[in-house]
Amino acid sequence: RYSLFYNRLKNIEESEDGLDKFSKSYKTFGVNQFVDGGIYCKEWAPGAEAVFLAGDFNGWNPFSHPYKKMEYGKWELFIPPGQDGYPPVAHGSKLKVVIRAQNGELLYRISPWARYVVRDEDKVNYDWVHWSPPQSYIHKHPSPKRLKSLRIYESHVGIASPEGKVASYKNFTYNVLPRIKDLGYNCVQLMAIMEHAYYASFGYQVTSFFAASSRYGTPDDLKEMIDVAHSMGITVLLDVVHSHASKNSEDGLNKFDGTDSCFFHSGPKGTHQLWDSRLFDYANWEVLRFLLSNLRMWIEDYRFDGFRFDGVTSMLYHHHGIGTGFSGDYSEYFGLQVDEDALCYLMLANHMIKFLHPECITIAEDVSGMPALCRPVAEGGGGFDYRLAMAIPDKWIQIIKELKDEDWNMGNIVHTLTNRRYEEKYIAYAESHDQALVGDKTLAFRLMDAEMYTNMSVLSPLTPVIDRGIQLHKMIRLITHALGGESYLNFMGNEFGHPEWLDFPRKGNNESYHYARRQFNLTEDHLLRYRFLNAFDRDMNKLEERFGWLASPPGFVSEKHESNKVIAFERAGLIFIFNFHPYQSYVDYRVVIWHSSLIVVSKYKILLDSDAAEYGGHQRLDHSTEYFSEEYPHNYRPNSLMV
Repeated sequence: RYSLFYNRLKNIEESEDGLDKFSKSYKTFGVNQFVDGGIYCKEWAPGAEAVFLAGDFNGWNPFSHPYKKMEYGKWELFIPPGQDGYPPVAHGSKLKVVIRAQNGELLYRISPWARYVVRDEDKVNYDWVHWSPPQSYIHKHPSPKRLKSLRIYESHVGIASPEGKVASYKNFTYNVLPRIKDLGYNCVQLMAIMEHAYYASFGYQVTSFFAASSRYGTPDDLKEMIDVAHSMGITVLLDVVHSHASKNSEDGLNKFDGTDSCFFHSGPKGTHQLWDSRLFDYANWEVLRFLLSNLRMWIEDYRFDGFRFDGVTSMLYHHHGIGTGFSGDYSEYFGLQVDEDALCYLMLANHMIKFLHPECITIAEDVSGMPALCRPVAEGGGGFDYRLAMAIPDKWIQIIKELKDEDWNMGNIVHTLTNRRYEEKYIAYAESHDQALVGDKTLAFRLMDAEMYTNMSVLSPLTPVIDRGIQLHKMIRLITHALGGESYLNFMGNEFGHPEWLDFPRKGNNESYHYARRQFNLTEDHLLRYRFLNAFDRDMNKLEERFGWLASPPGFVSEKHESNKVIAFERAGLIFIFNFHPYQSYVDYRVVIWHSSLIVVSKYKILLDSDAAEYGGHQRLDHSTEYFSEEYPHNYRPNSLMV
């Protein structure tokens, strides 16, 4: 794998004046305005017989501005400035690339490199709009320094409002970012930014890879949003989709030059069976240029601080993970079923990002457990910084769905939270957007279900269902945060147990926005119990910020007691003790202290208590109590204390 990567990189370095110029092609491809006012246009359309540029600037004459055919399927066009010195293509005017296909048909296409596309209310398809304002947004604040502990708030701009509408970048900037900061998250991961024609695809059916979604505002609005996040010390990651592309041809990449290949594999190999989308040909030189340039554009133009790569499992294997389980056996990761071209692209992407922008962070969404995916490229690894611990949310769902409280297996919980490859960093999460979508249930809804509609008010009795749900919601998140990885992720709204599910407007729900919103207002009502969960999530993050357990070595688990239903572990100098027993509390319970020897007696105090009144608990513990360690052997360790 490293040899394949090295040879590809060497070819780029030798034939394209280096990786720097190769990955900077976003400045030359598409339609770009020169300083002198001239317009330079460049496209890759290997299957085209001829290429033209049409638009408002030439009265939509499809033949007046032909491109010149270059080698390797490239086409170029230069339009000089007008006699008055002004650009021939005005900012905000509409354009189309006109392709004469091999069968003679004229195809009106949006450039794959288009920076801004919009859809009029009375139209189905998007239009390409030339974006070249006289004065673009100027970033005022530097990116935050690379974080040691990542506490990620997974977000979607469009649903980030209690109102039933598509929310804006401006709304996120001024209403949501302060909330994220207050909750103690230091990183926001933005979904559905790359333009996607179908809103209900959650942004995973991308049509224009270089365009920030116009349904939330302008490119400058997004730049301002990222700049304000940086001013708050918040790192901003983009959920990037390079695993597949929408099948749209009128306003997408599909059949751009009239053939079924171009950016994709031809035939069945170029179509994903389950997603009904197109699959990139990662061995193609121009596809590598397109994708690498896409990453660089998001970093350098918008100032994103890194990426969460979606659908990595689909990329890594020819079977795309369809109907395939992974046991961890190495034969599953090294064989003809692995798409080495796709893996090589990911290595190139990570190498380029780290070479040009070493402060950037990359995350892999991989469910297969590919070894070394998060080790440096120089070691033959994939080069990612983190991978998502996707087994953890599945485990919590399985436990809550299938087991009675008294049947919860402490050893199995600990195994799931600690089962990760040595020296590969994992992002732990109890739930993400996947669990919030219609057809699934969030943890809060699984735990409390219909009673969330009637019994979340403090004026109503605290029923056993609500009490159990609130307490387990806090405990599950804290043990996942503290034991499950080297970073933590939460999907917006889930921190306070957002009721119901997430469903975008579509024909099946009469185009309703009722479930495509986040009711942040629920946490501001002091008569509702959602504020307890919100406060606990905030203080949990603030405690991690203070002690940095995510950046510390993995926790030392000293107890996983099946009959007592107790889990105890130590990490970053803190002792975490969880009692998952449905009805049994304990007095004078002895737990281990990791230190191998004691020079002086250590004193401990409670820092975070899920049973505290401000978190909707029963306040059964006295926080003024001091706990002292002693040389008393317990669980094969020489020192312990009583709690």
